[in-house]
Amino acid sequence: MIRLYRARFSTNVERVALALAHKGLEAESVWISYADRSEVERVSGQGLVPVIVDDGTVVADSMAIVEYLDARYPQAPLLPADEARRAEMLLFADWFNRVWKGPPNEIEALLGEPVPDYGRIAALSAGMARALDRFEAMLTGREHLMGDAFSAADCCAYPFLKYALSRHIEDDELFHRILDEHQELGDDHPRLEAWIRHVGERPQV
Repeated sequence: MIRLYRARFSTNVERVALALAHKGLEAESVWISYADRSEVERVSGQGLVPVIVDDGTVVADSMAIVEYLDARYPQAPLLPADEARRAEMLLFADWFNRVWKGPPNEIEALLGEPVPDYGRIAALSAGMARALDRFEAMLTGREHLMGDAFSAADCCAYPFLKYALSRHIEDDELFHRILDEHQELGDDHPRLEAWIRHVGERPQV
């Protein structure tokens, strides 16, 4: 059985939890706390979750795990078979990780400074709001981000964009509060709201 190293409320772990359930795969969960990462460090040589161990193969990094699972267990695919469409989806995931996540990460860093630059935070917040418009446009005429079928793109983005709609009452992580407070889902994002609710109903491991 696949072993999944995870932490509570982890957005990156949720990507993998969605992918596993979509494929009908079971996993043994190994829960860690952020105060003690020794177990995941022992297994993977680094302290970040998620990590999976599958028949002796160790894979770290959420989207690398999603790509691995799709190759290892091809039923209920998450990535297109067509080479061009597959490249587009992987490029989207790369953009999301390297570009979209930039503003909330920078806001988190700024809030940790003795005197935060609130002007810069406001500019970054405005950029996050504009990104919601792009996701709304992506959902024009289709049920999911890259088409009518649930895919790796939805696994990638949902755990972060869901904070535009709500946040668990016990989830008080600063990064998640930033995602909540700087993504205001207004009346002009009906498709995005419907998508968040729809994906939120999907099973997770």
